[in-house]
Amino acid sequence: MGILRGIQKLMSAGPKQNQFQLQDQEGIGGLTGILHEDFNQIKQRFDGAADFAYRKLEITSTCSAVIMFLNGLVDLDRMETHVIDPLVRQNAEQLQKAKFTFDHIKAVLSSAEMMEGESFEQVMEQILDGGTVLLINGCQKALFISEQSWEQRSVEEPLTEAVVLGPREGFTENIQTNVSLIRRRLKTVKLKFEYMKIGKLSQTKVAITYLDTIAQNSIVEEVRSRLNQINMDAIEDSGYILELIEDHPYSVFPQIVQTERPDRVVGNLLEGRIGILVENTPFVLIVPVTFFQMMNSPEDYYGRFIMTSFIRFIRYLFLIIALMFPAIYIAVTTFHHELLPTNLLFSVASSREKVPFPAVVEVLLMEITFEALREAGLRLPRPIGSTVSIVGALVIGQAAVEAGIVSAPLVIVVATTGIASFMFPNYAFTGAIRLLRFIMMFLAANLGFYGILLGVFFILAHLVQLRSFGVPYLAPIAPFTFNNLKDIVIRAPWWKMNERPEQTGKRNLKRLGHRHRKY
Repeated sequence: MGILRGIQKLMSAGPKQNQFQLQDQEGIGGLTGILHEDFNQIKQRFDGAADFAYRKLEITSTCSAVIMFLNGLVDLDRMETHVIDPLVRQNAEQLQKAKFTFDHIKAVLSSAEMMEGESFEQVMEQILDGGTVLLINGCQKALFISEQSWEQRSVEEPLTEAVVLGPREGFTENIQTNVSLIRRRLKTVKLKFEYMKIGKLSQTKVAITYLDTIAQNSIVEEVRSRLNQINMDAIEDSGYILELIEDHPYSVFPQIVQTERPDRVVGNLLEGRIGILVENTPFVLIVPVTFFQMMNSPEDYYGRFIMTSFIRFIRYLFLIIALMFPAIYIAVTTFHHELLPTNLLFSVASSREKVPFPAVVEVLLMEITFEALREAGLRLPRPIGSTVSIVGALVIGQAAVEAGIVSAPLVIVVATTGIASFMFPNYAFTGAIRLLRFIMMFLAANLGFYGILLGVFFILAHLVQLRSFGVPYLAPIAPFTFNNLKDIVIRAPWWKMNERPEQTGKRNLKRLGHRHRKY
């Protein structure tokens, strides 16, 4: 009986599925050339869409046409000038003498970009993409006219990657604008852009960009394959794609860089990496990446190498502070008092004399409060956000010390840790360090310095096995590549960095000539 019921369910489910498929494919086919039939079928698909607009035209006494578009996505003035006026002003006798054809209509129009299509699917796609569609009675083709225009943000200075030296241009939400910002910096036919659309409902335009003679074909093919496997209703931001294509989604460390700086994208393209541009977002994805890229700022390449190397050294030093300073404080005050000088030990002990909580609770209270103030400063309006963060930290810290809830040395530890966490150029990488800091604190509270060493060991073991599109995350340290050490902690001068990273640019390693410095 159970088997019979299962067969009946399958048989009953079959026709419903076929019916759904037929409904989904309705109107997907070739144009008939009969204007009123083709127009009615398209209009029916846009039933209930108040922004769907059309205009019927009589080109001659025997030839009619219709123009269809979506209000708000089309420049009406340009369409009136470049499309409607040339069609309406055509002389009927001249059209008959010219033996009216579809090609003649294309020659009459003054739009810069025009394409032809033969299916309802292409017509729907063009209208939804902001194009104008022209249907002519008796013609089984549709003319797609590019007159898109909508409100968009102008090119502005990046907010998340501010620099003192370097360009002030940042990506916008318009993918064509972003393409032009990259193309303007790399004037070569070797720069390639591959377009695709992802999202069953959103049909978000995505572009893959790379340098044909530098990027490895295997990495480009892997990026293309992962993007083609995305099957989702809508892609609203590049962050959607980031989570769907990264190698290790459960790792706290980012394996893809998100940037809104065109110069940073171009610099990575020149090293053999691939950029992924997504419509409606100013953040471009860069793959593959390594741990050391997360610690490098675009500004590192615009200043002199001596100062840049010093700043990088400070950055790596404060990486250790941001990760382990609170944990070291807990370990020292709980287990390893002998590590402190006598005078400092007496000072710390006297300041903690009135504190009713153990060190780990004390640190957790301050760290969580600091994280809350940081997030509040980001969410509040800009004029008052930074003020609230700074004043709130000072007032709460001072009040907590006077109330005997926390000790004065802890305020110094938390403040120094907070400053250290702001030094990393990559926001996603900063989040990973902030999260790992709490884990290190719990290990220190239970095992002291042994717990800190255990945590460092597991972090390094995790980093060693991480991959970003097949490239080791700790390259060129693990695996070790001596020639690529010129751009890690110490940045060598440009006249010394004559080779690209082997992991991504081995197709064309040389980027400087042999006689680039003659003095």
